[in-house]
Amino acid sequence: MSKKKHKSKRSKKERYKIDYANNIIRVLKESNVPVSYSTLRKRCSGKDFNFKRFAICMKLLKKEGKICKVLDGFTLPGKVRFVKCEVVRLKKTYGFVRNLKTDEEIFVSGKYLLGAMPGDIVLVRPFKGSGSLIEGEIVEIEQENFLKFTGNIVIENGMYKVQPDSIFMYAIEFSNPLGIDFKENDKVLASITQRGKRHSEHKCELISSFGSSLKASSCAMSVLDLNGVTPVFPDEVISEARTVSDERKIRYEIKNRLDLRDMPVFTIDGADTKDIDDAISVVRKKDGFELGVHIADVSHYVKFKSALDKEAFKRGTSVYYANRVVPMLPKELSNGICSLNPHIDRLAFSCIMNIDENGITKGFNFKKTVIRSRVKGVYSEINEIISGGANNKIKEKYSEVMDTIPVMLELFTLLDRNKKARGCPNIETSESKLIIGENDECIGVESRTRGISEEIIEDFMLAANECAAKFGRENDLPFVYRVHEDPPEDKTERLFEGLTKLDIPFNSNGKVSARFLNDILTSTKETSKYIVVNMLVLRSMAKAKYSVEPIGHFGLVLNDYAHFTSPIRRYPDLTIHRIMSDYLENSNKSDIKSKYSKFAFESAERSTQQELVTMAVQRDCEDCYKAEYLSNHIGESFYGVIISVVEYGFYVELPNTCEGMVRIESLPEGDYDYDGYTELRNRLTGQSFKVGDVVSIKIANTNISSGKVQFELNG
Repeated sequence: MSKKKHKSKRSKKERYKIDYANNIIRVLKESNVPVSYSTLRKRCSGKDFNFKRFAICMKLLKKEGKICKVLDGFTLPGKVRFVKCEVVRLKKTYGFVRNLKTDEEIFVSGKYLLGAMPGDIVLVRPFKGSGSLIEGEIVEIEQENFLKFTGNIVIENGMYKVQPDSIFMYAIEFSNPLGIDFKENDKVLASITQRGKRHSEHKCELISSFGSSLKASSCAMSVLDLNGVTPVFPDEVISEARTVSDERKIRYEIKNRLDLRDMPVFTIDGADTKDIDDAISVVRKKDGFELGVHIADVSHYVKFKSALDKEAFKRGTSVYYANRVVPMLPKELSNGICSLNPHIDRLAFSCIMNIDENGITKGFNFKKTVIRSRVKGVYSEINEIISGGANNKIKEKYSEVMDTIPVMLELFTLLDRNKKARGCPNIETSESKLIIGENDECIGVESRTRGISEEIIEDFMLAANECAAKFGRENDLPFVYRVHEDPPEDKTERLFEGLTKLDIPFNSNGKVSARFLNDILTSTKETSKYIVVNMLVLRSMAKAKYSVEPIGHFGLVLNDYAHFTSPIRRYPDLTIHRIMSDYLENSNKSDIKSKYSKFAFESAERSTQQELVTMAVQRDCEDCYKAEYLSNHIGESFYGVIISVVEYGFYVELPNTCEGMVRIESLPEGDYDYDGYTELRNRLTGQSFKVGDVVSIKIANTNISSGKVQFELNG
């Protein structure tokens, strides 16, 4: 009986298809464009038209893949081009997907997103939009990769919902299986539990709550949690850290090391630095200088594949934000036995360089050492000594190394001259200093300035890093290099277009060297165009990364470069410390390659990935604190510089590095044309707003939760 019924049902479907399938496919074959549902229905209508049978036939044909639903209606599979993409970012009402073959980005309007989320792999039908962008429609979500997001608790129609921070504009329903306490305006972390065809139909559940979304510290904690950054270490890691950080063991290790405790070694860092991983010594020689860069010997304590090592590998780097740090290693190491604190013995891995009177490194040695820092130097105090403005208290503090400072300055002058001679482009970027008050609120933002002592330490570390990379390459070791490739062709074309538009003469023969970029920056330094050129040059650059291949560093104009000088807070540095240490002790290249080749590759990949995560986390946290600071100045006026122009407005940076957006709808009435680079122009009045212009703004609105700030023009 059941077989007969099943046969009857199949034959009924086949009968529906026979009734309408041929006509539907014929209409779609004859049309050069997609055909709407209503048009198909009309073209298939006849004397005995049955809408129910037609609808079922359409559904069956679509299910079997014989017809496709696209933006403008229906078409045949062979007539439409689909591309596989990844959803890379969503805004409130639109998103962008990245073609996995070409890396081209495609704009997708909100109504065509199909509820897709960042990281999802989707099939997209591209089409030419009304503007210059290639637009697209998501026709299928092949792989759902998105899960967690941050948002705020809101009340809509008497119901608690979660309003996502940025991924889409709709507040969505949630469940609370963990029984988390929450209230309106709390910042929460949630997880998608059910997908709908639209973002508004998604549902989620609460994972954790961080407190009020009106506090930057709460919002920063949510950013950390979302990205898997935690200040809490597993118990086994803490236990191991306490075991290895027994300072009594240092005296037993001294006999195995080069003893440099009699040398005038000292550290220079920010006043609040607790994880001090580098120290220096400089001695004037007859034929030049001996520069010692002494780095905390972290690999002595963090053994390969130990619990500490596995946790450090996972974290990749320390995360610094506001007045806090989430360390890569527990404080027992990072602030304790691995920190080169003054007046106590510390184990170090030293790069000792012989540099001639022209600032050229003639030779170097890497040695396991024991040091005793004379003083915890502070950048601002060293700067005062160099400028001649230091008081007696500062002079007394640095009495043991006072004779070293002028020698240090002399060597730096040579190294800096050589760096400039190589043509290193001096790109300016703004750095911020957040001032956090007693209530853990941001009460001030300042532009962080670099004095000469910061530049000295930077150049000394560069010298040691270059030697480390040479050591790895010349000994053919598995290694992790810090590499920076030449600017990509598409970015250099964009640079040339921008320079042409600005009427800046250049002759590159289609190629871009570091010296070419430096010459462009230098030639425009004292002009109103400089800020635009600086931006164009910065955007033309490839991103630096870690690699097992020694391909050099474009921005520093160096053939050899690695990160050796910060093993407390960067895993790639710890990686090469371990490899170099084993080689110095063993010298069996075959064993080293067998042990570390795969590891070096994994370390480079992981370190690059975590560096990108860390940069995004630090930026997002900083934005929250800046918005918190500006929320106390709403309605106040400031002068700022336009640093970026887009179709929908422009961004203004204040002298203290805070940024905000002036939206196009808040500008004087008129239609505005965007030139695609640096300018918005009012068609009616001719008034323009371009990068580099100084404008008077007032703070209109802040959103601490998202870190977004809205400015409006004065007058």
